[in-house]
Amino acid sequence: MGVPVDITREESGSEPVAAFSMSHPAVPALYMVLTLGLTMFSMQPVLIALSLAGGLAYGLATRGAARTLGALRWQLPVILIIALVNPLFSASGSTELFRIGMRAVYLESMVYGLCMGGLFVASVLWFEAAASMLEYDKVLALLGNAAPVIALMISMCMRLIPQFLRRGRTVLAVQDAIDVPGRAPADPVRSRLRASSVLMGWGMEDSLERADAMRSRGWGAATRRTTYARYRLGRGDVAALVGLAAFGAAAVAVAWVATTQYSFYPQLSVPAPWPGYVVCAAWMALPCVLRAVDEKRFG
Repeated sequence: MGVPVDITREESGSEPVAAFSMSHPAVPALYMVLTLGLTMFSMQPVLIALSLAGGLAYGLATRGAARTLGALRWQLPVILIIALVNPLFSASGSTELFRIGMRAVYLESMVYGLCMGGLFVASVLWFEAAASMLEYDKVLALLGNAAPVIALMISMCMRLIPQFLRRGRTVLAVQDAIDVPGRAPADPVRSRLRASSVLMGWGMEDSLERADAMRSRGWGAATRRTTYARYRLGRGDVAALVGLAAFGAAAVAVAWVATTQYSFYPQLSVPAPWPGYVVCAAWMALPCVLRAVDEKRFG
């Protein structure tokens, strides 16, 4: 069911197993489109909390606790900043907490900002999950024939941005290593500017080599290229797509009902226990469940 015909599971080494790794790329693509839509358009505290928990759990399972929790060092302050800044620009609500000069700060505005920050962080977590589920070769397999230029741009960004960050850390490590002991520490601004200059030169050199390699392989020589079909859409993948579409439709319906019935202004609604939340919770937990099943099956 959509297994790459030229790759076996053993060749992946010790890399963490991503959800939907044994499926055709269309399956994780459908899941991620629906999940990102549910996350970004469901302005409701319970749904935001479920999405945040699902994205965080998947990050812990695939990227490890150190990287995932390390990213929270900037993500949690973002939530706090948005929660504190929003009342200064949107003085709406009915529950006044305190005043800053002539401006009142309301509980409703602060909770709305808190939810906005949580929604932003949840979206970031799910975009990171999408990057692990949909590697650049899978993006090319999905869009290579329909939109080759867009597919190439997306796949190159997914590969080159992490590469750029790794090279930046390498340059900074080399600069730290060549410092003479006992000498006054280098100006951090000058050090970062020097690192940026090195990265720009490195990137331009790579771009020339990449352009020559693409030209030598005939890129742009014809209006339509033939592509090697690395993935096959099997019956199991079709069944998975139908099941995900039905499950996703149920989750979207639940999210729409929950969002339309909740209000921040003029007074906060109190979310009541509702069985519909179980549907959204199961949807957000699906990647972790599938990954655990794969780990148990394949070790």
